[in-house]
Amino acid sequence: MQYAYTIIYVENVVETIEFYKRAFGFEKKFVTPENDYGELISGETTIAFASFELGISNFKKGFEKIDKSKKPFGVEMAFTTENIETDFKKAIDAGATEFEPLVEKPWGQKVGYVLDNNGFLIEICTPIKN
Repeated sequence: MQYAYTIIYVENVVETIEFYKRAFGFEKKFVTPENDYGELISGETTIAFASFELGISNFKKGFEKIDKSKKPFGVEMAFTTENIETDFKKAIDAGATEFEPLVEKPWGQKVGYVLDNNGFLIEICTPIKN
């Protein structure tokens, strides 16, 4: 078995793809003609977005929608970078909301947290050195 996708259900797939391009430098892989599903070029594991409407059609029992006015879900995506200060600022300049400022952890890793344009939690960090 292999981990293939993280799919985040959002209000607007196209706006979210554009946000991730500006904030984190990912490129669009594709978006469906209906604009209800899209993927980023993000390495081995695909980051994808699907519309709330597609989620409703997939999940007959329903699901909890992201709500920017509430605390983020207890799940995050983490993006590593060697240029932590620059990339953290770039994300905020592109519309991300700072959730926790950059700090250095006792093991030497620098970590900060932002919320994306939908309110989803993103960790921006330096790689952990072995």
